[in-house]
Amino acid sequence: MLELSRICLAAATVLLTLALVSNVVIVLTRNTAARKAAAKEAALVGASGAGGAAPERLAASPAVVESPSRGLGWYTDRTIEISLVLLTVGLASRTFATGHAPFANQYEFACSFAWGMTLAYVFFNHRYRLRTLSLAILPLPVLMLLYAATVGSEAVPLMPALDNHLLLTLHVATAILGYGAAAVAFGAAVFYLIRPYLKLRGLPSEELLDEIGYRAVVITFPMLTIMIILGAVWADIAWGRYWSWDPKETASLVTWLIYGAYLHARVSRGWRGNRSAGLLILGFVAILFTYYGNLFFGGLHAYA
Repeated sequence: MLELSRICLAAATVLLTLALVSNVVIVLTRNTAARKAAAKEAALVGASGAGGAAPERLAASPAVVESPSRGLGWYTDRTIEISLVLLTVGLASRTFATGHAPFANQYEFACSFAWGMTLAYVFFNHRYRLRTLSLAILPLPVLMLLYAATVGSEAVPLMPALDNHLLLTLHVATAILGYGAAAVAFGAAVFYLIRPYLKLRGLPSEELLDEIGYRAVVITFPMLTIMIILGAVWADIAWGRYWSWDPKETASLVTWLIYGAYLHARVSRGWRGNRSAGLLILGFVAILFTYYGNLFFGGLHAYA
């Protein structure tokens, strides 16, 4: 089962990478097609002004719209969904092989983190059909899976502090779902900030990017809240105290406060635009620090 898990996770890495490259090609091709269409229209307008007869095609402004037929975009979306299935099978098979949820070490959590980000992307892609956002979101699970490939994938028994299957599953699963949605908010925020400098056709509007970021945080914040509460309960069971200001606990609290500040500023103060986008980027940086920081600062969570 462990070998099946490794094969599925490796295959998912390859497919996600191919999907990312494919989406880059689609976005660039779409931009080139739109420019050619605009140039053609300008030429036709010029001819109409000179000759006096306007072709009927000028009645409608050209637009580049993805075809609903099974073109490259359709196959790319299916590739991402297959990658999600492979990640799910890989994590499930590892669960059966080890006897616990795949959340016990850096390798397992990195793969699960990639699964959460891919799941969130598939969900928001189905809802908003925004291929451009994949250019900022898909690199994240790809890099996380590549990182997982560099750390040990050996299955080891749970350390005594982790030997609580229910709390292990619930505590880390809520983190993964929250982190996955935060990756979508991060991608939307990045595109919001760089949108004025991009010369690409078919970019989402600033209003839509702002909405996507907000909708994603509506998922992230409650998941982080549940994660912290469950973690405190688990800490009391394992170590005899609810909170010890462990580096990872502190980083999780800071992350929660950042997303709480974002929601408060947006709902109560009406924050929109660059300030909100900056908070979303800061929040995801805090998530990455929460995950990787314990490698440098140690603490009770040094195992993962």
